[in-house]
Amino acid sequence: MAGRKSELAANLATVERRITAACAAAGREREEVTLIVVTKTYPASDVRLLHELGVRQVAENRDQDAAPKAAACEDLSLTWHFVGQLQTNKVRSVASYADVVQSVDRAKLVSALSAAAVRTEREVGCLLQVALDAESGERGARGGVAPDGIEELAAAVAGAPGLRLDGLMTVAPLAGRYAGRQRAAFDRLLELASRLRADHPAANMVSAGMSADLEDAVAAGATHVRVGTAVLGVRPRLG
Repeated sequence: MAGRKSELAANLATVERRITAACAAAGREREEVTLIVVTKTYPASDVRLLHELGVRQVAENRDQDAAPKAAACEDLSLTWHFVGQLQTNKVRSVASYADVVQSVDRAKLVSALSAAAVRTEREVGCLLQVALDAESGERGARGGVAPDGIEELAAAVAGAPGLRLDGLMTVAPLAGRYAGRQRAAFDRLLELASRLRADHPAANMVSAGMSADLEDAVAAGATHVRVGTAVLGVRPRLG
């Protein structure tokens, strides 16, 4: 366990240097960017080690992995983010532990999340996942609402009991005009986020960038980056 903690500490230090350098290059303060460590496929023991190393924000993308992990770590002071595509039949479970759901992309999911949040007497933060590869009225290949659907979906979240509209999230698309153009994709997300804040000033969270492209996200103005492999290493998927 000591060896694993040392490995995680070294990886975290490397990621911290990358974020710090990216902030300096962009003329931003380091405090403007929050690191979320994506712990999918890794055990609860790693989450505990990360907590010992100062990590307070973690993310998961599959409920079947996340629910038992969150339960095993419920004594820790952590903010849990759910970042995967979310089916309505998993909403009740996810709403019981997730503090923020970053993958809200359709009205049906808003309704289900609202009902679950009210039932569990929790407030769940919501990020609208934006699909920059989606045509008008469609969803993206990795989930997400088309840009022209943001306004309507934001209004639904803002008016839903038990939910809090926190901002926008995107995953750099693999197809379409932004494929292979991460910086352009993140710049576009920031434009959309600025428009959203005009109607919803408190929705100021912008989640973008992962291990390979966090510098592009920081340069564009992201407030949160989601890093998994660069911190935890490469490991075969579970299940």
